[in-house]
Amino acid sequence: MNLEKINGVPVLLCPADGDPIAAERDALDLIGDAGYQGARWVAVPAERFGADFFRLRTRVAGDIIQKFVQYGMGLAIVGDISQHIEASDALRDFVRECNRGRQTWFVTDTAELGEKLGG
Repeated sequence: MNLEKINGVPVLLCPADGDPIAAERDALDLIGDAGYQGARWVAVPAERFGADFFRLRTRVAGDIIQKFVQYGMGLAIVGDISQHIEASDALRDFVRECNRGRQTWFVTDTAELGEKLGG
């Protein structure tokens, strides 16, 4: 994991090949690492999340995102999730609502994350 400043904001960039983020415990580990390194945001490649994360009825996404909210740490899910969005109107609405806020964003790449952090 690398800590980088993107538009002046410290962001912990997670590699694509790490352990899956599948439960609250995994989120807490990331939040702890990020906080220790001074990050305000964590950017996680979408492929690190299992299929259950993208099926809202499982509540996996809600549980993970809630931990980030509780600890005041931003979460960016980075990558192409179009196949998940095409399969679920609820997920499409959820992503749209998240992207309107200031806590959790679904972005295609770190350049888009930079634009959001700068705005």
